[in-house]
Amino acid sequence: QVQLAESGGGLVQPGGSLRLSCAASGNFVSINAMGWYRQAPGKQRELVAIISSANTNYADYVKGRFTISRDNAKNTVYLQMNSLNPEDTAVYYCYANLQRRYGTSWSGWGQGTRVTVSS
Repeated sequence: QVQLAESGGGLVQPGGSLRLSCAASGNFVSINAMGWYRQAPGKQRELVAIISSANTNYADYVKGRFTISRDNAKNTVYLQMNSLNPEDTAVYYCYANLQRRYGTSWSGWGQGTRVTVSS
């Protein structure tokens, strides 16, 4: 089994910052990629940022404001969010693609953490 444990959401004023964390645990060998998606009310889930050993990708609307990073020793990915605005309000979901034994892999989602940007 694999679990993704998210933390760090909450209420923040416009212009403020938050840092999200997502730790992967369970039966896997290594991390292929980890990242963050978000889903605002009435909208589809969309990519925010994703990081692998090869590269890092950001959605255009977060470039320059959000930074994704990874601690391989802790199997944890972080999302530092700065200059938040009300349009960033959403449930943020951690995503991971993990390498398991015998050439198999696992992909899945965390439970989501709510970010609300409001004055």
